[in-house]
Amino acid sequence: MPFEWSASSVCDAHAADKATAVTPLIVRLPNHLGDACMALPALERLAALGRQLTLAGPPWAKDLFGAYPWPAVALSGSHYQRVQTLRPFAAHAGLLMTNSFSTALQFRLAGIRSVGYARDGRSSLLQRAIPVDANDHMVQYYYRLASAVTGTESKAPLDFRLRVSEDAAERARNAIETRTKSANYVVLCPVAVGVHRGKMKAWQGFSRLCNELVQQGNVVVAMPGPGETAAVRSAAASAIVLPESDVGTFAAVLAGARLVVANDSGPAHVAAAVGSKLIAVFGVTEPEKTRPWSTRATIVGSGEGWPSYADVRSAVATALSA
Repeated sequence: MPFEWSASSVCDAHAADKATAVTPLIVRLPNHLGDACMALPALERLAALGRQLTLAGPPWAKDLFGAYPWPAVALSGSHYQRVQTLRPFAAHAGLLMTNSFSTALQFRLAGIRSVGYARDGRSSLLQRAIPVDANDHMVQYYYRLASAVTGTESKAPLDFRLRVSEDAAERARNAIETRTKSANYVVLCPVAVGVHRGKMKAWQGFSRLCNELVQQGNVVVAMPGPGETAAVRSAAASAIVLPESDVGTFAAVLAGARLVVANDSGPAHVAAAVGSKLIAVFGVTEPEKTRPWSTRATIVGSGEGWPSYADVRSAVATALSA
């Protein structure tokens, strides 16, 4: 049955199929860019079943979902400041796509009755705690939360598309056209922040790949995230490095690419979400859980170790020739 916030504010399971007004829903988005992309099918499911969504999360969420009619509330600053930002939404029902105790506590202190996964010892803070399925891919993981809220059962779609706003598309065109005459470009995303089980998440072959692609006459572009310009220039020195910009513009740049090559990182999931042809290079993370959810994505490598350079180069050549 659907999650019940209160007896007076909830429709029963049969009402989930009706386009009637329901209690507004504030959704705490994941903190990482890739996870926010993988949450999109769940958000669209909720909206399709009549939920009036407000998104809460990192400041970049407003740009990522700029083509959608969902208001976005930026959460930043101290724990106290985040609670104060959330207080005006106390009449909303809450959905936590995060796993942390702190985000559940912030919603609880703001007066928002929420559903979320039973993780990090926070079940007592939730109106309803959902058991975790350890076998879920992250798209399925978030989609099951939407099912819990709506009281409906369905499988996550095999593919999905992140909409790009016209403003973001125009900014992307301007960024490309001021640096190259060609609209037929390859994007490299060589940076992956952080470690997984003590190992770096970034493949070390991007510099060589970039040089070979440029030598063969390809236009190669890279667009750094905030504060990543130096790292991108180091890893892809012969690429056309665009200025750092908002995530909506970045998504539009990826959407226009002939091919995207990326680590298992936020950029890979943005590329998959906008429908780019994608080569995703894995070496320390598990494709079963975090592979880009796209029929246009090719996975090279595994969670057991990095692929050889020859394997990645072969996948890139095949993709470019198709």
